[in-house]
Amino acid sequence: MSSTPLALFVGLPNPTLSDDEFALFRETNPLGLFVGRRNLRDPHQAKVLIERFREAVGREDAPVFTDQEGGRVQHLDAGPWPLFRSFGEFAELARHDFALGKKALRLSSQAMGTMMTDLGLTSGCSPVLDLVFATTSSVIGARAFGADPDFIAALGREVIDGLLETGNMPVMKHIPGHGRATLDSHKERPVVDASRELLTSTDFKPFVALRDTPWAMVAHVVYSAFDKELPASISPVMHDVIRNNMGYDGVLVSDCIFMESLRGTLPERVRQVLDAGFDIALHSHGDLAGSEAAAKAASPLTAAAQKRIDAANARLGTLKVDVRAVHAEVEDIFNSALVA
Repeated sequence: MSSTPLALFVGLPNPTLSDDEFALFRETNPLGLFVGRRNLRDPHQAKVLIERFREAVGREDAPVFTDQEGGRVQHLDAGPWPLFRSFGEFAELARHDFALGKKALRLSSQAMGTMMTDLGLTSGCSPVLDLVFATTSSVIGARAFGADPDFIAALGREVIDGLLETGNMPVMKHIPGHGRATLDSHKERPVVDASRELLTSTDFKPFVALRDTPWAMVAHVVYSAFDKELPASISPVMHDVIRNNMGYDGVLVSDCIFMESLRGTLPERVRQVLDAGFDIALHSHGDLAGSEAAAKAASPLTAAAQKRIDAANARLGTLKVDVRAVHAEVEDIFNSALVA
């Protein structure tokens, strides 16, 4: 096994790591693991799975990510774990009472962050900073805070800081903005034809305002004003826009390369992401054959990417809150606000 990990996240089809998967990950050393509902049954099982992956790659700090935003996107949604509200619900509360909405969101983020950190999960790939309009694809919907970039940035800050405080890594998505896409990038290739000036003054603004966020996930969306052909996640042009125009110097990971906005074989998609200059390719739907194919195509993590990861990890705090109690406090805030 190389001492330098591959610039790749892999996935698993089951809630356990098979001997063949263990051997493959030990041999290839992918940077991280992405887990979903199919992999998460209860706290004990989740901890064992995460520990076994880290044993396979030989790194106790190997990142293990999931999707845990709240609302309909939360993979910790079985009986043992509390259900969290969507960002759209927090936005509604904040429009009613801005200070109260921010307080509730910070508390909820601390509870969610503590819950994930206790399991050994590095990140829930949150917050969503996309603008949402009447024409926005329903794949975003209530996952977003609204259409006002400054309002989004203010609420996003509460999520980012709340997660960091509890040792959980925020990942802002989907940079540079999925909100003007009318198609679901899981199924099709969305093209946004808005001008550079409009995108810079709207969609890009929350990401620029929160460019100190340690990680960001790149959208599989074409922004024709910058690159007429390629989605941002595989576009060297958009890589330069994010790094230079938007001033983002954190870790850049692609959205899942399984999504059909991308084209070509799985190995080709891995190469497209990494050849465009992004730090890491994410393959969250992996089975053994898929993980092996992706690993063969992936290159080692660059020194610059490792430096960004180290800088991100150095910002993680150690706060722990009582998850159930704080979750109940957030629910009381919502119930009181509704009564009022």
